[in-house]
Amino acid sequence: MLIGIKPCISPDLLSVLFRMGHGDEIVLADAFFTGDALNSRVVRADGLRIPDLLDGIFALINLDAYADSPLVMMQPVPGDKLDPEVEHSYRAVVDKYWPATPPIARMERFAFYERTKKAFAVVMTGETVPYGNIILKKGVIPVKR
Repeated sequence: MLIGIKPCISPDLLSVLFRMGHGDEIVLADAFFTGDALNSRVVRADGLRIPDLLDGIFALINLDAYADSPLVMMQPVPGDKLDPEVEHSYRAVVDKYWPATPPIARMERFAFYERTKKAFAVVMTGETVPYGNIILKKGVIPVKR
């Protein structure tokens, strides 16, 4: 166990976060997402909810301040409805660490899948809410002078 690292951050996830570079993306995927079919680097976080993982991740990394949309979620398929509480719960964690982050963007389902193929890694979670997947774009650690 390491001091300051939340228990939801496994050694595999810690390694992925460490190896990611500025601008690399990581997908936090719900339990039903096709992560293994879309990306060769998959980290298991079964049983964990995405807000809890966001809390652990944002204690360790920041988001890309140069990106228009460093956070992206999937748009609903026509006819489906979004539960606004899902995005609200994610945004509450974002705002705890990085309140100046632009609003969460939305992306069409198949475009989201294509972007997942190019992501640095996919984290398969235990999240079960519809449209709970989110892409994070890692930033550069701010230089303090």
